[in-house]
Amino acid sequence: MARGAQDHAGAIAPPPLIFGLPLAVALYEDRSNPLGVLSPRVAMIIGGAIIFVALVILVATFLQFRRRRTTILPYRPTTAIVDSWPYSFTRNPMYLAMALVYIGIALFFNSLWPFLLLPLVLLVMHRGVIEREERYLEQKFGSDYVDYRSRVPRWL
Repeated sequence: MARGAQDHAGAIAPPPLIFGLPLAVALYEDRSNPLGVLSPRVAMIIGGAIIFVALVILVATFLQFRRRRTTILPYRPTTAIVDSWPYSFTRNPMYLAMALVYIGIALFFNSLWPFLLLPLVLLVMHRGVIEREERYLEQKFGSDYVDYRSRVPRWL
């Protein structure tokens, strides 16, 4: 890392906020203008199942970061490349899990509105967080990160 360079990815905003704010706006809009996607019971069951899977992935990511003694916070220095499950099947399991929680909540509340905002959310995550993290990790870890990136897909 170059002297004087910031030792963090420089995400434009905390990822939970990037997912949470549009989701809240969409669910608020749904209160005035409901747009369902499935029958309410089916939507709740599928939404709940997706949230459960996402929570399993999130717990696994937290455990891996703790095991490697590095931070999950994008505004603090990363000290290690985490490559154990779930980081062995996706480079961004936390963001995948957040997207799944977003989708699960949208389904649980049987609302189409969050799905209309999801492409924008994913674009902001890609440009404002993921691309920055990848540049930072490549700069910090060099060929170790390039090798990891070549073996593991970004999302799935």
